[in-house]
This record gives sequence, structure tokens and C-alpha cells, in this order.
Amino acid sequence: MKRQDDFETRREHLAALTDQELYERFWALAEEIVQPMLDLGYKNTTPAIERSVLLRMGFSSVEAAPIVEGVMKKGLMGKGCGGVVWRLAQKKGVSVREAGLLLAAGQEWDNIDALFAQIGGVK
Repeated sequence: MKRQDDFETRREHLAALTDQELYERFWALAEEIVQPMLDLGYKNTTPAIERSVLLRMGFSSVEAAPIVEGVMKKGLMGKGCGGVVWRLAQKKGVSVREAGLLLAAGQEWDNIDALFAQIGGVK
């Protein structure tokens, strides 16, 4: 079985382009292909990513787990666990660590509801 060569017919729409135009077309198409993946990365997160963020904020995995679970239950994953902890810290005037420990202990979740309801974040 011999492959029928159709290269010339497939490249007709590109034949008149200069090297610079081909270069620009390549990068435009590459951006078009990659953009949906970038959008997913910016708009979506996972529990593993959020735990990782909390670990980098200084929480242990034991402390991070209930925070992530609480954020998921509240429907605030789009705000990010670190963002939830940070907003609570700002509201209460405490350190980020103290705010996270309160959440990990099961406290202040009602304040989270009220805090994010003010900015239209609770579903």
C-alpha cells in the first residue's frame, strides 16, 4: 500500500506566505491550541493543589486536610484555600496561621459564609 502524496494540495493555502508570515501563523495557532489549557489552569484547581498551597503557607498536611475539606463543602474552591484563610485572617485581624488553625479546628466557618456572601462568592 503506497501513501498518496497530497502535500502540495494541503499546503496551497500556505504557499504564498513569507517566512515571517509562516512564523506568525505558527505562533498564533500554537497560542490557540494552548489557551484552553491555560484557562483551565487559571479557573480550576484540585484538592491536591490546594493542599500544596496550604503546605507552602506553613500548615502541616494534618492541618491542611480539614481546611481543604471545609472549603470544598462551602463551594469555595474557586476562591482557593489560601485565599479563604487569608480573607479570614484579614477580617479577624489575626495571622494567616492563626486563621488557618481556627478553620482546621472547625471554627469560624460561619464567618466564612458571611465573608464570601458579601463579595458574592458563596453558591
